[in-house]
Amino acid sequence: MSTNFYFNNFQNSQEQLLIENLVIESIKIYGHDVKYVPRTLQDFDKIYGEDTQTSTFTQALDVEMYIKNVEGFAGDGDFLSKFGVQIKDQITFTVARRSFNDEVGRFLDVVRPREGDLIFFPLNEKLFEIKFVEHEGVFYQLGSLQMYDLKCELFEYQSEVFDTGIVQIDDLYNNYSLDVTRFSLMTEDSKMLTTEDGEILIQESFDIESVDLAAENDTIQTEAATFLDFSENNPFSENGTF
Repeated sequence: MSTNFYFNNFQNSQEQLLIENLVIESIKIYGHDVKYVPRTLQDFDKIYGEDTQTSTFTQALDVEMYIKNVEGFAGDGDFLSKFGVQIKDQITFTVARRSFNDEVGRFLDVVRPREGDLIFFPLNEKLFEIKFVEHEGVFYQLGSLQMYDLKCELFEYQSEVFDTGIVQIDDLYNNYSLDVTRFSLMTEDSKMLTTEDGEILIQESFDIESVDLAAENDTIQTEAATFLDFSENNPFSENGTF
């Protein structure tokens, strides 16, 4: 052995346990209580790497995490694209391995945080999706790894089902989701009515502006009607005033 045993002993479990305890204590002092919201896949396609059915979120587990972004959110932030205003806030959470196993892993039977799961951040009441789990954020202190870095991005609501029992989380979905199936016609046994082709029947009273307060569909259509003419006599509005 050429290295000094007294200074390069990376097999001392007691030293590793000590630094792990210090990491956990530091996160408890400087961290925040967040909720880990696991994603339940219905029909995962291993070829395309996606869930072909609607994902569900039915649990929210408490765990403490440290926020590495001390000066604000990372990422592109708020910017105007050709699809409208988009918010691309990113944040990095740090969670101790032992804390995750004790407070989350043993209830979900998972060994580490998973990409696709969500983190509810109570400070701004937003959901963030885990995009990548870095397991070597701090490189082998005393020969062991004590934490995970969760690189997250603001969650984009689609057609997921939220039933966690946490009002703040479930209300976020109801307020921001654009899933039209929530406005479908239902049978007495709470099943969606569909056509013979499998198309979902939507209530006639469905209005996108009642879901997305930033939408201006009616305003744009009313304004466009003053100078665009798509009548049968002029289907391409070639004689309109632009």
